[in-house]
Amino acid sequence: MAEGLRERKKRETRQRISDIATGLFLEYGFVTVTVAEVAEAADVSVNTVYNYFPTKEDLFFDRSQGVVDRLSRWVRGRGAGESAAEAVLRELREEVEAVSPRIGLMEGYDRFMRVIDDAPPLRSRLWAIQQEVQDNLERTLREETGASDDDPLPTLIAGQLNWVHQTVMGTIGRAMVAGRDRNEVSRETLVLLDEMEGLLSPKVLKYAVRGAE
Repeated sequence: MAEGLRERKKRETRQRISDIATGLFLEYGFVTVTVAEVAEAADVSVNTVYNYFPTKEDLFFDRSQGVVDRLSRWVRGRGAGESAAEAVLRELREEVEAVSPRIGLMEGYDRFMRVIDDAPPLRSRLWAIQQEVQDNLERTLREETGASDDDPLPTLIAGQLNWVHQTVMGTIGRAMVAGRDRNEVSRETLVLLDEMEGLLSPKVLKYAVRGAE
């Protein structure tokens, strides 16, 4: 269905508030900037800001849902004969090879990461997001395999795949903060992915293989 005028205006307002907040956080720091200052800069009320973003941390991590869903989305989209791990590794390699901003290979990502490093509330939220990624993936693996609630394998496999994902993201983040060239970081991360795949057991690599349609 086509987006209605009301929905479009709400989406545009939310995006404008988010963009203005991000600019303020990058310039002055997360702890220093208040929600009231964000509201004033966006020419909306404080209540309006909270209607779109329940917490100040939500203003900074406004696109976190895409990250939370990422591994589950890749697993659900795996091809016939492809396992969960193979799908995650393939998708990660494609993002790294493309020097994709979605995984931090972009100009300005160093500023984003420095804001997080300087703000304990953001570091705590980032940890929570990482845990959400794993929990979401575990639920997906249970659904995809029909595993029972007391089967430990979905938990263990989700932990291994989340380790791969978080190691890649952490490595890229540290490299970009250090001022490294993103193309060089991309090449080194591809080598790292090969190393990590070599550490995964056959049981992990062949878990949840999708059958032919």
